[in-house]
Amino acid sequence: MDGPVLLLVVIFAVGVAGFAKRLDLQVPLVLVAVGSVASFIPGVPHISLAPDLILGVVLPPLLYSAALNFSFVSFRKNLGHILRLGIVMVVVTTAAVGYFANWLVPELTLGAALVLGSVVAPPDAVAAVAVGRKLGLPSRMMAILTGESLVNDAAALTLFTLTVASVTGKKIAIDSPIVFFAYEIIGGVLVGLILSRFVRFVRSRIQDSALETVLGLVLPFAAYLAAEEIHASGVLAVVTAGFVLGRVTADVPVTTRIQERQVWPTIDLLLEAFVFAYMGLQLRFVIAEVHRVGLPVVHIFGYALLILVVVIAVRPAWIFVDTGGRALVRLTLRRRDPDDSDAMGLTWKQNLVLSWAGMRGVVTLAAASGVPLSTVAGDEFPGRPVIVAVAFVVAVGTLLIQGLTLPLLIRRLDVADPHEEEENVEQTELARAISRAAAETYLTEAAQNGIDGATKESVEAVLVRVRRSVRARMDADETEDREEQLARAGALFDKLRRNVLVAQRHALVKARDSGELDDEVLRSVLDGLDVEEAAAESRIQRRAL
Repeated sequence: MDGPVLLLVVIFAVGVAGFAKRLDLQVPLVLVAVGSVASFIPGVPHISLAPDLILGVVLPPLLYSAALNFSFVSFRKNLGHILRLGIVMVVVTTAAVGYFANWLVPELTLGAALVLGSVVAPPDAVAAVAVGRKLGLPSRMMAILTGESLVNDAAALTLFTLTVASVTGKKIAIDSPIVFFAYEIIGGVLVGLILSRFVRFVRSRIQDSALETVLGLVLPFAAYLAAEEIHASGVLAVVTAGFVLGRVTADVPVTTRIQERQVWPTIDLLLEAFVFAYMGLQLRFVIAEVHRVGLPVVHIFGYALLILVVVIAVRPAWIFVDTGGRALVRLTLRRRDPDDSDAMGLTWKQNLVLSWAGMRGVVTLAAASGVPLSTVAGDEFPGRPVIVAVAFVVAVGTLLIQGLTLPLLIRRLDVADPHEEEENVEQTELARAISRAAAETYLTEAAQNGIDGATKESVEAVLVRVRRSVRARMDADETEDREEQLARAGALFDKLRRNVLVAQRHALVKARDSGELDDEVLRSVLDGLDVEEAAAESRIQRRAL
């Protein structure tokens, strides 16, 4: 594919996304629909990317950004739900779809059908999270959906590797599927930990926000490629790196934090717009490929629609069977640990919403196009065009059917947590109290001991202004001596104000680390503190010039 064509697709996708946002429409749905129509325009070239390019270039930054902005505390609290959806659900979907497709589609052997099952198994939570955030889903549900999206790709791609190897006869590094799966997990996590720790070590010593941001941009690609090089999970390496670098600490410069908060949303918007437009643009060429191999298009797409129904149905069936089974076990054992967050199950309405948030995305298309053309023996891979066509129908079908109806379902069921707002208010008040206490403690110490570069008397003169945060402005009619005096006072004000903000951030992070303060509230409060600190730092630097 030519570079200029790719750039035109990106511009097209961003433009359509902009109009969709302006009209308050769901961007993924609009991009897929417009892309599908555009694929039939005469002269539109086949927009095709190698699977390795999609998985190695498009996927890592999206996963890294999600992990970077996702609280690991929330991930750990909901680990049971996340693992059941992100791993067990993927295995269940692979098996259910595989056996059904083998029974339904004559062109698919059982092995090839299981390959199809692994291809369509991982949901992409981008659209669901966007809808949930807009409609105010409870934070726990948002955490489960986000956490699921961070681990299910790793599980699905591992199953994809195993099932493809069983069909082609290709040897994998480890014969035992269980040991291979464990190696993928452990290896990916270790690679992510090592690289992220190294990047954090380097960033703490270079003290240059631009370079620190560049290191953060390179990290997801390096983690993915390094893990894949040793045949571990690149997905888990990227997610682990994002968790490590995303953990809020008191030693990260404010300018770096602000830059990253601007950079990653922009990258997300660009890649997501391209991904959904790319999905839509495949439609005509998927149909053409089925025609080329002499298969009946109507029959193949009929099979695909039936498999789509199974894919959609498996998720709610598994969620409610799993939920009911665990509830029965707890009832039988008469055990309910109040400290076990997993035991505090979601309501049936919340489970229904989760079960309907199963839209597929670019990983499904990338895996489908990555199915080999032939086996090791030189035979054609059984039913490869069918796998590609079904994967496309499932990806686009789930996005359109579930994506269009999910907002209505959320509104009708009213799944809001009545206690969440009260808890958020309490945590926000706690954060404010910690900030106030830290500020007063620092100002009291500054009044008693002074600060470097200023006399104790000058500090005392400015403390009132700092406490009240009054505006420091100059009177144009003052004499030069008065202007110099005010300038010195202004510089001292900015220095004290910055030091107060640093003390507040340290206190808030310490409260989070001790478990007293919620991590999500900490991130929200620090957003405001960072802006103030950056402004004070900027004024200090201008005066130093």
